[in-house]
Amino acid sequence: MNPMLNLWLIPVLPLAGAAINGFLGKKSSRKAVTTIALFFSGAAFAMALWVAMRFSSLTLPYHEFFAHWIRITGFSADFTFYLDQLSLVMLLVVTGVGFLIHIYSVGYMWDDPSYYRFFSYLNLFMFFMLTLVLASSYLVMFIGWEGVGLASYLLIGFWFTKDSAASAGKKAFIVNRIGDFGFLIALFLLIKHFGSLNFDQVFQRVMPLGAEKAGAGLLTAIGILLMVGACGKSAQIPLYIWLPDAMEGPTPVSALIHAATMVTAGVYMVARSHVIFERAPMALTVVAIIGTLTAFFASTIGIAQTDIKKVLAYSTVSQLGYMFMACGVGAFSAGIFHLMTHAFFKGLLFLAAGSVIHAVGGEQDMRKMGGLKSYVPWTFLTMGIATLAISGIPPLAGFWSKDEILWKAYQVSWVYWLMGLITAFITSFYMFRLLFMTFFGDYRGMQVDAHGHGSHGHDEQGHGEPHESPMVMLAPLMILALLSLVGGLVGWGNHFEHFLEPVFGSAAVEAGNRGTEFLLMGISVAVAFAGGGLTYFLYCARPELPEQIADSLDGFYEAVVHKYYIDELYAAVFVKPLIDGSTRILWQGVDRKIIDAAVNDAGDEARHVSEGVRHMQSGNIRSYAGWIAAGSAVVIAFMIWMWGAR
Repeated sequence: MNPMLNLWLIPVLPLAGAAINGFLGKKSSRKAVTTIALFFSGAAFAMALWVAMRFSSLTLPYHEFFAHWIRITGFSADFTFYLDQLSLVMLLVVTGVGFLIHIYSVGYMWDDPSYYRFFSYLNLFMFFMLTLVLASSYLVMFIGWEGVGLASYLLIGFWFTKDSAASAGKKAFIVNRIGDFGFLIALFLLIKHFGSLNFDQVFQRVMPLGAEKAGAGLLTAIGILLMVGACGKSAQIPLYIWLPDAMEGPTPVSALIHAATMVTAGVYMVARSHVIFERAPMALTVVAIIGTLTAFFASTIGIAQTDIKKVLAYSTVSQLGYMFMACGVGAFSAGIFHLMTHAFFKGLLFLAAGSVIHAVGGEQDMRKMGGLKSYVPWTFLTMGIATLAISGIPPLAGFWSKDEILWKAYQVSWVYWLMGLITAFITSFYMFRLLFMTFFGDYRGMQVDAHGHGSHGHDEQGHGEPHESPMVMLAPLMILALLSLVGGLVGWGNHFEHFLEPVFGSAAVEAGNRGTEFLLMGISVAVAFAGGGLTYFLYCARPELPEQIADSLDGFYEAVVHKYYIDELYAAVFVKPLIDGSTRILWQGVDRKIIDAAVNDAGDEARHVSEGVRHMQSGNIRSYAGWIAAGSAVVIAFMIWMWGAR
């Protein structure tokens, strides 16, 4: 008999923080808002740690009933939470990294006039994300899924007086709705054919079914539709376009939602649905192809970006592609492993980028930075560690998870491996480019005062230089840097894969030849060093070369800078015709034929009635007497009829 864990407290705690700050925060002091936000998010993390300590004593999967929900003929759904090895990993990532980002946000957002509103939204996001990962059914998962979309919209457009931020929030919301449509159709198919949305019931009914070998069947359709939903939430081709624009939100939002948690929801959903995908090889191939293409495509865009957060945004899209590639080749454990390590080093990269932006008075263009390592040494050290980790330099966290994905991909097809290897080279190149442009050479930007405001000179107190962030911002960087250093060691000896084996079963691919594995590992490490070495040569040893190369490439370089004009293409093909068509339909069909017609017709009828009635007001006494007599006759006739009816 399992002990009662009270899992419901983990998501409810941040919900309480969101409600308190949302309703009372405007009239509260910043210290009170901070206390509420950190207490409830920290308490959720503490509860997650407590659950982890008791995890080994549980009979899994662990179910915890919360409330009856839907009861209709042939279908029922309860609000129940679900705990197994996979959800525990997600639980610790969301609460742990989320709590660190809450701490960092205290320093980063302290001077913002809507400080209370920011933390209310941040807590609300954690509630929905925790609901998503603890869900015991697709229906409860969908509640969290839509909730994180709402919270993301609120946080991306937090500075809603900026047109770019408001537009980015709307773009994220609309693009995610496209993916959600596919997710919903998949849920309808599950209800129709399996009579349930509960994970255990659906998977028990799917397991006896054989793999669909002859073309596309029911499971293939469900799998592809689920992947459509995942493409929206996890920013994969063709629905990746919202995530780079989402950098308009505050930097802690980028770290929490668009690096560590929300964008990984699609990966988690595909991994949770592995029973369906394993019996739909065509759907699994779609996942692998989309992930591989996205990883490569987004990495090429990252090469030419000059906004420090945009580089990290396209890096996030690319790394999510790696995770989907892993899931697509059946290496679900490797995908979740990379999800975890990515939360460490990408969360660190975004927070360090925020520290840089804070140091230089809000500037995000790397061309106006440079030489910052002497001004912000702790930020430089932590960001350097994260850069090594994402580039796959051993023995940092990214090396272990990336190498595991490449090895599993090679066992399925050398094409996946080669594309992943090229992507790894490009990743190393653009990440070291970011590091060198930001921290090396001479400082190229404006001077900033003690409060982080830009100026063009030095004051007498010496506050004219970029400065290090306060300890409340640096402490989370140091913790994430430590995790980026050693977090990957949980994969040593396939311990992480063995931990998740009760969820995913034994590895779908064979162990393979050890010699080949070490050879491929050596190649991937060499490629990572090569990317960093080439970047050093171009941006440190010969800094004049990048501009010359860009000029020689001319049109192609411009296409990369403008992200291959995908946004413009979508606008021309989908957005403009839709808006024009919608405008035409709304104006001619709704406005003119319904709204205007209703008002105009009502006026015409009123005029016709008044024309007839006004003849009664003739001023002729005999006419009035006639109307009175007629009215009296009607009343008497009605009374006689009523008397007869009795």
